[in-house]
Amino acid sequence: MCDYNDFALVKIDPADVAKVNPSVPGFGGPAGLGGSSATGDRCVLLRKLLAAPRHTFLSPKQGKVVTTVGGGWSRTVYTATPGIPGDSGSGFLNDTGGAIGTLSTVAIAPLAGSNGVAALGRELDYANASGTPAALESGTEPFTPDVVGAIAGGG
Repeated sequence: MCDYNDFALVKIDPADVAKVNPSVPGFGGPAGLGGSSATGDRCVLLRKLLAAPRHTFLSPKQGKVVTTVGGGWSRTVYTATPGIPGDSGSGFLNDTGGAIGTLSTVAIAPLAGSNGVAALGRELDYANASGTPAALESGTEPFTPDVVGAIAGGG
């Protein structure tokens, strides 16, 4: 099964693990896996500004889950403006900072300009079942309330 399973892993040498901070720059989190999102749930896309300098903070986009597709492998998420080239692989977090998925496609259906968000929990389960040990590392910094406020206020 490869549909809706657009996923990449980063292997970190054990000697370098202490040098890596898994927190989302500027926003904290992720606060573990966010579970399965339901239609209507609010979320946020945390992405790097395409033309920004290397260490510029991410630009959040508030969104809402429109539907679940592919037998639960993906969600269609609507944001005021869809993801753009270079956003692929960016993380979607729920309103408590839980990681729910990664941006994999910009769709034309069922909602033009919507985002296809691969279900992170399913992807990790798939990787583990295939013999590739994989886990989400929670951020060392707490998810910031400013992002939660942005999620609650926008759609």
